[in-house]
Amino acid sequence: MTTTAAQRATAATAGTRTAPPQTRDVGTQPGAVVEPHLDPALTGRPDVRPVSRRLGPGPRRRLAGLVGPAALILLWVVSSATGLLDPRILSEPWTVVSTAGELIADGRLQENLAISAQRAGFGLLFGIVVGAVLALLAGLSRVGEALIDGPVQIKRAIPGLALIPLLILWFGIDETMKVLTITLGVFVPIYLQTHAGLRGIDLRYVELAQTVGLTRSGFIRRVVLPGALPGFFLGLRFAVTGAWVSLVVVEQINSTSGIGYMMELARTYGQTNIIVLGLAVYGVLGLLSDAAVRLLERKALSWQRTLAG
Repeated sequence: MTTTAAQRATAATAGTRTAPPQTRDVGTQPGAVVEPHLDPALTGRPDVRPVSRRLGPGPRRRLAGLVGPAALILLWVVSSATGLLDPRILSEPWTVVSTAGELIADGRLQENLAISAQRAGFGLLFGIVVGAVLALLAGLSRVGEALIDGPVQIKRAIPGLALIPLLILWFGIDETMKVLTITLGVFVPIYLQTHAGLRGIDLRYVELAQTVGLTRSGFIRRVVLPGALPGFFLGLRFAVTGAWVSLVVVEQINSTSGIGYMMELARTYGQTNIIVLGLAVYGVLGLLSDAAVRLLERKALSWQRTLAG
């Protein structure tokens, strides 16, 4: 009897408990439950949820990459206008602009720029192909790594510019020597970063490819190439910079054309304005080429979500 009475009391108490309030969506079927932040009854109330401090760099700003160069040019203009910068040391910006107009009018700047761009383009193309192929051979084969990685590391320790005297003895001072020098300055960063990207591929993806029965070509196309792309593009940014650096040097060694030749000739006659113009041209080319690589990288790696945005 005592147990039955206790059970009845418990049942009565449970029956009198109030069910938790449910938020209903107005305009839907009766009984439909919605999230509290969608409830019309809460509309207009202040949001009291805690807001944490943003840890990332924030959203990408258009043309943000031009802020630094613009500030540098502004500093140059102000220093020249106030006399803090001696024009015998560094020509004024307006003098360099007028010099550029004169060289464009007589066609010398376009001609030398086209020759320089051609040299850099061929050297960059050959360096990318050589570096990527060697990285694939060394990254996908232990035998290839044993044969290739050591010599590349030796070349890495030897500056490419130190090989110029030997290259001149072998190939003379014509275009072959210049393009080959640029190629040597390009393929090493391509190889290093692509090889590191290949070695960084998670082994689970390799095991998954074996499980699903991918062929060798399918494995390279679906696993190897996507996994190596981030490293390849990082190496490409270094390679573009290396191409312009190598170009500056080779065009000032027994050259008869190009921006570097124009600068070396100006040095002979003490024309600082032309030298500064050549440096500005190299800087603009480097900035534009790096921006092009970064744009291509964002398009090719759109599946990645990183701090770069």
